Amino acid sequence: MAVGKEIRDQIRSVKSTQKITSAMEMVAASKMRKAQERMSLTRPYSDKISEVLGHMAHSHSEYTHPFILKREAKHVGIILVATDRGLCGGLNVNLFRKLLEKLHAWQQSGIKASFASLGKKGSVFLSSLKTEVLSEISGLGDEPAIHDLIGAVKVMLDNYADAKIDELYVAYNQFVNTMTQKPVIKRLLPLQPSDSSDYEHYWDYIYEPEAKDVIESLFTRYIEMLVYQAVVENIASEQSARMVAMKSATDNAGSLIDELQLVYNKARQAAITSELADIVGGAAAV
Repeated sequence: MAVGKEIRDQIRSVKSTQKITSAMEMVAASKMRKAQERMSLTRPYSDKISEVLGHMAHSHSEYTHPFILKREAKHVGIILVATDRGLCGGLNVNLFRKLLEKLHAWQQSGIKASFASLGKKGSVFLSSLKTEVLSEISGLGDEPAIHDLIGAVKVMLDNYADAKIDELYVAYNQFVNTMTQKPVIKRLLPLQPSDSSDYEHYWDYIYEPEAKDVIESLFTRYIEMLVYQAVVENIASEQSARMVAMKSATDNAGSLIDELQLVYNKARQAAITSELADIVGGAAAV
């Protein structure tokens, strides 16, 4: 029964794949919980430092940082945060599609773009675009530290300070919930002042020892923190998307096994019926 053997081999192969996808689903679920905890711990700090810097943009400080000053956008920089591994559904594809739409709009306005890539998939995508990549980092793992990102961030900040780029953005997947991850392109520089409706009046800060030293240190920390927050959000999104994708693959494998089992049973029944017919025919001939 050659046909039946082929079907049995297919069933064994699909079952083996199903075990792998089921194990990957459980691993992703475990990593997702840890990534969510890490993301939840960093969000309050990220939100607060953004609030403080937004207030400073309204203040009348004795020192005005260059990161607050706006200039005509002729060249933008984008820090692209993607994953190192695949098998996470359309997570990277959705982000890349949104980024391509933004790039097309910039190109229509004559604006050039340079990139810093965080994640192997982002580097592969940018290599296909043949665009300028100023910095690349991959292999950050599931628990990145902020000092792992400082190099890429510094390259972009130096280019901004030297007026080689006029605006700085970060592109990543924002974690909404387990089933939803939202691709986001967020402007980092120049700093956007807080919405005046958030508070009734403005205030100035008292700086010690020097306003310039404090503000420059704070701005650098602010950008590093926002990029780090984007990375941890993207990791949480990656694990959630992988868990959902692997669950879907496991369920699909189960459905395929049921279909193959039905085909096998029909083929086996047909073979038995044919053998019985041959036996009965031979007995009748005798």
